Amino acid sequence: MLFKAAVFAAVLMAGPVAAQEAWVAHKPEVAAVDAAVRAPLEAYLRGHATGDPVQFRRAFHDDAQLWGMRGGSLIRMTDDEYLARAGSGQAAADEAQRRRWIEAIDVTGDTAIAKIILDYPAARFTDYMQLMRVDGRWQIVNKMYLAEPKAPS
Repeated sequence: MLFKAAVFAAVLMAGPVAAQEAWVAHKPEVAAVDAAVRAPLEAYLRGHATGDPVQFRRAFHDDAQLWGMRGGSLIRMTDDEYLARAGSGQAAADEAQRRRWIEAIDVTGDTAIAKIILDYPAARFTDYMQLMRVDGRWQIVNKMYLAEPKAPS
């Protein structure tokens, strides 16, 4: 019985993950969330994978704020300031070594939160996104992030 349950779980997990593009993987429970809620998160991940500023614009509300810590100090950026840094128009030189995924999504009415992991060779980023459905379209309105440098190998 345990073997049948394990096989069934493996089949369920393989389906959604196998269908994803190379730049993003979803946990099965995240894949089941409405595609409209995932759309801005996936655009955000595509933006990271490609450097395409259009993808970031699709993800963020025009008044979005981004918060993080740098050198022990709280920093805040507008979406335009973030886009000036992240939307270079080119994929990173080490893109083949980068992994990123949507870890979790929780939706209540017209609001949602999501956790995204960006696992890069030099650092691992954890992003907490707050989303809202504005005029029928889901958008990221707030991002908080943590950067954890990796020890050189």
